[in-house]
Amino acid sequence: MAGEFELCPGRRVGGDQPCFIIAEIGQNHQGDLEIAKRMIRMVKECGADCAKFQKSELEYKFNKKALERPYTSKHSWGKTYGEHKRHLEFSHDQYRELKKYAEEIGIFFTASGMDEMAVEFLHELDVPFFKVGSGDTNNFPYLEKTAKKGRPMVISSGMQSMNTMHQVYQIVKPINPNFCFLQCTSAYPLQPEDVNLRVISAYQSAFPDIPIGYSGHETGIAISVAAVAMGAKVLERHVTLDKTWKGSDHQASLEPNELAELVKAIRTVEKAMGSPIKQLLPCEMACNEKLGKSVVAKVAIPEGTVLTLDMLTVKVGEPKGFPPECIFDLVGQKVKKNIEEDETITEQVVENHVKKVKC
Repeated sequence: MAGEFELCPGRRVGGDQPCFIIAEIGQNHQGDLEIAKRMIRMVKECGADCAKFQKSELEYKFNKKALERPYTSKHSWGKTYGEHKRHLEFSHDQYRELKKYAEEIGIFFTASGMDEMAVEFLHELDVPFFKVGSGDTNNFPYLEKTAKKGRPMVISSGMQSMNTMHQVYQIVKPINPNFCFLQCTSAYPLQPEDVNLRVISAYQSAFPDIPIGYSGHETGIAISVAAVAMGAKVLERHVTLDKTWKGSDHQASLEPNELAELVKAIRTVEKAMGSPIKQLLPCEMACNEKLGKSVVAKVAIPEGTVLTLDMLTVKVGEPKGFPPECIFDLVGQKVKKNIEEDETITEQVVENHVKKVKC
């Protein structure tokens, strides 16, 4: 069984624990603190476990030319990419305010540290766990420094290869055993044929001692529910208040009604996973009593007759008798009273039935 660890205070992931659902607000708050708070409350009301943002220290994430390049997209909040990103970036004090708000309403709060200095700030902020975005998964110095902070880690794997993920495992595991991998494809919105849910199974085989999860950028909820059915123990989905808002992530995000339906569907599927033991259940007894079949006499059978298969058939009988799976075991048994045609074969009419009839 995959390893289990405490991701947030009092909330474990892996093993038989319920799926931990991360609502990725990211930068879908449009740079507005009040919208961000509305979104935190929304994801709490929808039943998610954690509200997550994206924190960058822009001069450490981008070089000067990247920040100065013109940004003319319809999603732009500024003339340059730097102006655009600065509009969407909350200050340290604003992050403290958001974390306090999340604590007040009772939902876990964290962010992806998009560069090493952002990780330093989030560590100071005392987030319960670090989320490593796909863009930093092959950033090995970043991974080492983040792992050494000692907080649990959730590591996405978009744009990576299995070989790289083995390297990530080998780097992080000796430093910090409390981490998990998320299968992820970095495309927005993600088409079903590019999801590759089978990677979840491949990760479960390759890394059996850590929980495996899924970070989805597809539309709708069906694929994410399937991921949980396949054993995803952490699920991350982007969320928005309105898919028509400006911003490249909104289209691949879930609106409140979709998020609520996703959480409900996941919890239903978790209940439905149940037990691997196949047996007659108490809830089936009524149907079994009404429709369950028994072995009955195909012909009249005199007392003392040794049963043969051509004397027996299977019907819904009253009263109940031997179940159909016992019919072959009844062959060769002697009856100790006359049995009428179409009469149920019960234990009382077969000699030594306890010893000789295995059923």
